[in-house]
Amino acid sequence: MTRFLSYAAIVICLGATAMLANSERTVNSKASVDAQLNADGAFRDGLYLGRLAAASTQRPRPEVGRWSADPDRGAFTAGYRRGDNEALAREEP
Repeated sequence: MTRFLSYAAIVICLGATAMLANSERTVNSKASVDAQLNADGAFRDGLYLGRLAAASTQRPRPEVGRWSADPDRGAFTAGYRRGDNEALAREEP
């Protein structure tokens, strides 16, 4: 009977450890996505130009032709939109 309780305690501890390890991974996933975007040149370029466009009150019109690959164009557009939205959010009362 003591062996059974020992094995049950081990299984419970391993299960709890696995659940804690997975919960930390989901919390860090957003941070890792932001880190990947911040390391992407196309995203940073779009972020910069989006902030400039919002500051000069230009109509949002990302020029994706600056980047030849589709993933870069998507990252540029995402950065542009984020920069534009951040700048506009700061201006609202």
